[in-house]
Amino acid sequence: MSENGLLPREKIQRCGARSLNNEELLALVLGSGSPDCDVFELSRKLADYLSSMTNFPSLGDLMKVRGLGRAKASKVLACLELSSRYMLGAKAISVHEPKDLEPRLSYLKYENQEHMVLVTLNSSNEVIDVHELTKGIANQTLVHPRESFVHAIEDRAVSVIFAHNHPSGNSEPSDEDLGITKVLCSAGQIVQIPVIDHLIISRNGMTSLCRLYPDLFERFM
Repeated sequence: MSENGLLPREKIQRCGARSLNNEELLALVLGSGSPDCDVFELSRKLADYLSSMTNFPSLGDLMKVRGLGRAKASKVLACLELSSRYMLGAKAISVHEPKDLEPRLSYLKYENQEHMVLVTLNSSNEVIDVHELTKGIANQTLVHPRESFVHAIEDRAVSVIFAHNHPSGNSEPSDEDLGITKVLCSAGQIVQIPVIDHLIISRNGMTSLCRLYPDLFERFM
């Protein structure tokens, strides 16, 4: 039960899905607990387990959570897969702050190698597309500004956002991250497609370089 005394089903009806925390959302998906624990305890254990995962979970992974049988694990896995497919589909996402892109880019936190992606935006700040630019090894990837803006030009983007993941789980920007951001922002000025942010994504959260170093960027969300 949530802090205001509402059950998850009541809370989602009154306040919407975004008002629920991860445990409450999982409690709704699970529907019921197990003989060993109630649904809220089971959802807490599952939320903790999912937070510790570094890769997209398999059915076997989920069944390692005590009290989560095959049927409930299958339901959770189906929800995760469906969410990933839906959020990466054609639905327009309007970006007004970094967290608006979190659902679209959350898959990056499960990658074991570093990926750099380009998010192209139209004049309404809606996502046109997400393009993978590079896939590195371990925690290093290289991106060239010339190739980086090809997709932006093809998409007729008005602005762009770059994002990459840190497989280590640390979302703090490195000196290399700041260096490539400066280069990409300069290239954006030349082609008149401004870079409005560079996001670092890890399993422990997301960091906006525009929030930390606004002077690097032409304009802000």
